[in-house]
Amino acid sequence: MQPAVFSSTSSRQLCFPPWKSDEFPRKPTPSKTLTLTRSLTTSINYGPEEDVDNTGPPEPGPKTGPISPAKLPVVVRKSGRVSRYTWDGSRLNLESVDGGGGGAAMCFEDGFRQLFRISGLALRNVFIPKRVTENYMQYVKWKLLHRVFSSALQVLATQAMFRAIGIGFSRSLPSAAAFNWVLKDGLGRLSRCIYTASLASAFDTNLKRVRFSTSVMFSLSIGVEMLTPVFPQYFLLLATVANIAKQISLACYLATSSAVHRSFAVAGNLGEVSAKAQIQSVCFDSLGLLLAAILNLSFKNNPKLLTSLPFLVYPFFAAVDVFGIYQGLKHVHLQTLTKDRLEIILDTWIRSGCVPSPEEVSKEEGVGIFRSRRKQSWPIRIGSLTVDQQIPKLSMMAMQSLKSEDYYFISVENIRGGLFPQTRQPGFFLCLREGAGTADVTKGLLQACYIRRALLLSSPSDLVVREWCKLLDDTKVAAERSLNLLDDQMAELGWARKNILLSSGEQARYSFIDD
Repeated sequence: MQPAVFSSTSSRQLCFPPWKSDEFPRKPTPSKTLTLTRSLTTSINYGPEEDVDNTGPPEPGPKTGPISPAKLPVVVRKSGRVSRYTWDGSRLNLESVDGGGGGAAMCFEDGFRQLFRISGLALRNVFIPKRVTENYMQYVKWKLLHRVFSSALQVLATQAMFRAIGIGFSRSLPSAAAFNWVLKDGLGRLSRCIYTASLASAFDTNLKRVRFSTSVMFSLSIGVEMLTPVFPQYFLLLATVANIAKQISLACYLATSSAVHRSFAVAGNLGEVSAKAQIQSVCFDSLGLLLAAILNLSFKNNPKLLTSLPFLVYPFFAAVDVFGIYQGLKHVHLQTLTKDRLEIILDTWIRSGCVPSPEEVSKEEGVGIFRSRRKQSWPIRIGSLTVDQQIPKLSMMAMQSLKSEDYYFISVENIRGGLFPQTRQPGFFLCLREGAGTADVTKGLLQACYIRRALLLSSPSDLVVREWCKLLDDTKVAAERSLNLLDDQMAELGWARKNILLSSGEQARYSFIDD
């Protein structure tokens, strides 16, 4: 069957007007006997059911020609052929609707077109899952570009490393070469374990940013491997550094692949999407191997040029590789909620009254190493109070007013600048209590966004000092009122509202003690 591409957004229900059963009187119909044959035709003792009475003798008059079969609203697509069921009055037939004949030339053209369609459909069934989101095809196109050039670069880098350790030359020492190769692999895998253990939560909260940064690291590591023939005395150092970077990139790729595939699986077919991704990777990497082989064969008669080939093609191939990764990640629209994505959703909700789709949030979230969102006033942080600075008076007031039914509190703080730690700007922090659920986190962040909106529309200095308590009460009521409507709109757009993924620092909690 032909695969179909579905949108990730949920379809709206259609309302039909009610009717009564007695509004449509039913006429008794004669019984029908069904006989199945091997030619997909059905012999039926057909009796007309609509306003035709055949109980009497036929009316006299000239006999008309054969009646054209009635087309039924059922079309079957199989193996590139499109057929439709028809009824000729006595039999059920399956007729092709691909087009009729028109001579030998027309038959040849139709046959060639049908062969091309069947081949394209077969390739699509091999590489593309049957039910995925609309942006999946764009992702696969950029993945093809990335994998082909990345695979070709890896082949050229491996050849360069072989020349560096002297494989193919009489003066090479096989035991020393094997020792260096095994040692650099062992150090690389050890670094991979350390990296994975230290950044486990970042794979969920900053998935696309971490994956892109490690992909850039992978491309740079290939360039380091190509330098080994130039500095053979530093082979172990260069190869180890390059292999560490490659192992870190591989760890990130394996850790984030399931989340990327899940964003495309609209029908819960994660296994199918993952299997198709493996087929794509194998085939695309094979094309990269073929490209590298063609380049080597083209310059085999010029050893000097063949030796410098990796340095000539590396800048272009690496640029195309990184560009393909960047464009491919732009078409990955994650439905999971993180603090940054939820903040984008809530800001848009407060500003326009509508929840943005995962595609809209993905565009604003960005892919690059540096955040693409514009720097805004009064940033919001989730975590605990920092003790390395003086605690504001409003924070003390917020903690003193806590009750047993409160699962968070909001206060102001001076946040250090990213590039200039000595500079500070006012912001909010949301401190969560142990046992706080997804609804509590959403409500707390929504209230903080309401407070920021109010401060930006008024005089912040006067409002913070004189009306902070009233502002907290008003924004808390507003957050509670709009929480259910917000949750319903997020459900319609396919957001995963069950959990909110937080980083290790954002997972800090406080305990409430009722003295």
